[in-house]
Amino acid sequence: MTEPHDKHRGWTAAKRAIPAGLRFTSLRLRLVVVFALVALTAAVSASGIAYWLNREAVLTRTQDSALSDFQQEMQNRAAVLPAHPTQGELQHAADLMADSSQHFSVLLIGTDENGRRVVGNSDLDAFTVADVPRSLRDAVDKKQRITDGNKHAYHLYWQRTTRDDTPYLVGGAKVDGGPTGYMLKSLEPEAKDLSSLAWSLGIATALALIGSALLAQAAATTVLKPVHRLGIAARRLGEGKLDTRLHVSGTDELAELSRTFNKTAENLEKKVADMTARDEASRRFVADMSHELRTPLTAITAVTEVLEEELDAETGSVDPMIEPAVRLVVSETRRLNDLVENLMEVTRFDAGTARLVVDTVDIADQITACIDARAWLDAVELDAERGNLVRLDPRRLDVILANLIGNALKHGGSPVRVSVRTEPQEGAGLVIAVRDHGPGIPEDVLPHVFDRFYKASASRPRSEGSGLGLSIALENAHIHGGEITAANHPEGGAVFTLRLPVDAAPLPGSDPDGTDDTAKDSQEGGVAK
Repeated sequence: MTEPHDKHRGWTAAKRAIPAGLRFTSLRLRLVVVFALVALTAAVSASGIAYWLNREAVLTRTQDSALSDFQQEMQNRAAVLPAHPTQGELQHAADLMADSSQHFSVLLIGTDENGRRVVGNSDLDAFTVADVPRSLRDAVDKKQRITDGNKHAYHLYWQRTTRDDTPYLVGGAKVDGGPTGYMLKSLEPEAKDLSSLAWSLGIATALALIGSALLAQAAATTVLKPVHRLGIAARRLGEGKLDTRLHVSGTDELAELSRTFNKTAENLEKKVADMTARDEASRRFVADMSHELRTPLTAITAVTEVLEEELDAETGSVDPMIEPAVRLVVSETRRLNDLVENLMEVTRFDAGTARLVVDTVDIADQITACIDARAWLDAVELDAERGNLVRLDPRRLDVILANLIGNALKHGGSPVRVSVRTEPQEGAGLVIAVRDHGPGIPEDVLPHVFDRFYKASASRPRSEGSGLGLSIALENAHIHGGEITAANHPEGGAVFTLRLPVDAAPLPGSDPDGTDDTAKDSQEGGVAK
């Protein structure tokens, strides 16, 4: 099972090792290939047409000259021979005909007075009747009807043949009432000239291809350099470096694109700066407001504690008529105090000042302590083996568990089951699942359960909780490098799953003495609802 994975990683590494300019997905390479293909097509087409035109011109010129001379010689030499020439007369005429400027071999065939065939050959070893194609002989011997458009009974015919890889021109004509003549001319000189032309055109095509590739490379460099700079600038902008700008010169489309990028980056930087300033002002306002509220809340809390003691006293010193109002004040004071503490915690997360104070703890003992501190032992079932040691921030884990379990007890149904397991797979770690046996979470609510101040029932905007508990729990999980997910169990009820690394490293800036700024002024073991 590991071999395909290793091969895939090897192939990915190999692809990364290939320079970007050499990959086929590179625009530069594709541009060069397209230029080369266009140039190759044009060069091959031009060379092919030039070769074909030159070939036809050379062969036609040579052919016409040879056939014209042969026809002239047939009229001057063969036509004056007697109707029944001797072999010597044919041989002499053939030698004279072959001595023309075209230097072709001549074969004359006639009949003597006895009706026997006689042959005169200027080159007996090089040209015989067997060298003349049968179709050509039949055409030469065929007598045509004399008409107004045809003044001659016999015509001149020719054909190109190849013998021993050497091209030849074979022509034939017959004298009316006289001998039949054939000529054989070698086209080897013309073939060599055409071969040289083909080599020259091939070299020219190769040079054109190389030149087009160089031109394509130069054009690609000229065109793609601004695109490359634009890509780098866009990547830097995506990394958050909003002051990135491009140097613009020229008036072409790329220059206009660069100007548009600069304008977009400038507007984006301005908007982000404005949003950052407003966000910072909002966080500062919440932090200042929370701090300012703590002083009067401390005094009010002290008074409410005294009133609560009077309510619980056996003497009954509080007037029964105002007892409900006193209890309402005590309850709302506690709720307001919790809200202020939660707002201060949220402000620390937003400002990035929250830090971890890690310690090695037994996760089963930690969960048991959280449940016991809130008197939830009878309502919560714990499935966790002791001896499972992890490194994390115990206070923040307590906040997470208190919120998840408290939320399950309040909005779900008993029993609430907390199970712990470890995932040995790469990238996993500690998994804590909190499941209740209630009606579950509506599907339209699931995406918003961790939103701040979100409450599932719009008709009950005022409740005991503030709507910040699950949000604070999620932030505490994130600071550990973990995550919390919410879902409905197939058998009923909601399930909140907390995933944490088994060894959470403290972030830079944590207090070396084992305390952090989030622990100061916070309720130990408190539940943010």
